[in-house]
Amino acid sequence: MRFGRQGQCGPAGSGVGAVPAPAYNRRMAPPRPPPAIPGPPPPGVAPRGRGATFNPANRFESTVREAFDDGWDTPVGDPSAPGGAPAPKTVVRVQQARSIISRNDSPDIPFTQSVNPYQGCEHGCIYCYARPSHAYLGLSPGIDFETRLFAKPDAAALLRRELAAPGYRCEPIALGANTDPYQPIERQWRITRQVIETLAACEHPFTITTKGALIERDLDLLAPLAAKNLVRVFVSIGTLDRELARRLDPRAPAPPRRLELVALLAAAGVPVGVNVAPVIPQLTDADLERILEAAAAAGARHAGWTMLRLPREVAPLFRAWLDVHHPARAAHVMSLVRDVRGGRDNDPRFGDRMRGEGPYAELIRRRFAVASRRLGLAGELPPLDRSCFRPPTAATATPAPGSTQLPLF
Repeated sequence: MRFGRQGQCGPAGSGVGAVPAPAYNRRMAPPRPPPAIPGPPPPGVAPRGRGATFNPANRFESTVREAFDDGWDTPVGDPSAPGGAPAPKTVVRVQQARSIISRNDSPDIPFTQSVNPYQGCEHGCIYCYARPSHAYLGLSPGIDFETRLFAKPDAAALLRRELAAPGYRCEPIALGANTDPYQPIERQWRITRQVIETLAACEHPFTITTKGALIERDLDLLAPLAAKNLVRVFVSIGTLDRELARRLDPRAPAPPRRLELVALLAAAGVPVGVNVAPVIPQLTDADLERILEAAAAAGARHAGWTMLRLPREVAPLFRAWLDVHHPARAAHVMSLVRDVRGGRDNDPRFGDRMRGEGPYAELIRRRFAVASRRLGLAGELPPLDRSCFRPPTAATATPAPGSTQLPLF
């Protein structure tokens, strides 16, 4: 039996019981508690193969449970005990969405429409600005975001229905605006490919932002569309340091592999650019020019960059990650982050959130401008062709599936 901090009987690893548990003996099973929300791990401990080091509490929950390790749940001789907690497994559940095209009118985002085949992302990038969206699902933006994923198998059917709507106006659709459309689970679910097939049948323009090597599989679709000026791809590369990338993006392809993707796309005639994202002060900023040079040599036609953003729960997650992986640099990195964010961890204002402000942000802006001009990666890209779009016919516009979302857990 284990006891919480108030002397109350609580579940293993929970540390707190809301009410005293009923008495039971060794032959009786204890009452099943609600799942605990883990707190920050001890210094130097992180799940293997994952970006986040803990699960921050869901900001919409009215109660919070604190976890603590009493030593009883670690098996003797467990090889994971000295080096970190066991890696949690990935769980994918079906989500039945009511619609699939998301729209925005943000002045600092270069698209108005996007499609996200998945929620959550197994790449596990610790800095991902999409992490806070997992709170709306009743989950944590931490480890849950990269292990409890949601797939939308009806995405292509929903897309056909929305493209066939009488009032639909053709604008390029962005794939990968929130989570990566080519994350590892796409290999089994193939939802991104189905979405691209739907867009190709209608000759609808779209863009892709990804780190995933699985995009190679779909070159047979992308190359013909590129010849019609209907698609453009951006590959995200934040650093060329393999070991640093392994910790920042634990399940994304290594930087050399992403540069190989740039070369393969360019060779197939697909217009490809590189996003140097995010620029992390005193951690990845030294690689800025080298990334641009390598991308230009591989065939990239355009480049962009964004400063590190730490919205909501991403800030404590990133600070905990620094304490685990770069404790000697943590204070310096965060001081520069606050310097470019007006003294805060994050600045959500349009126009400033992507670039930051102050001397350091201006230095990065100038370095990027000089290097991109020198390498021929500057300037505006020509617009994608919208004139070829043909709405789906009644026969192909599949009715929307049921709108009731399945239980999460």
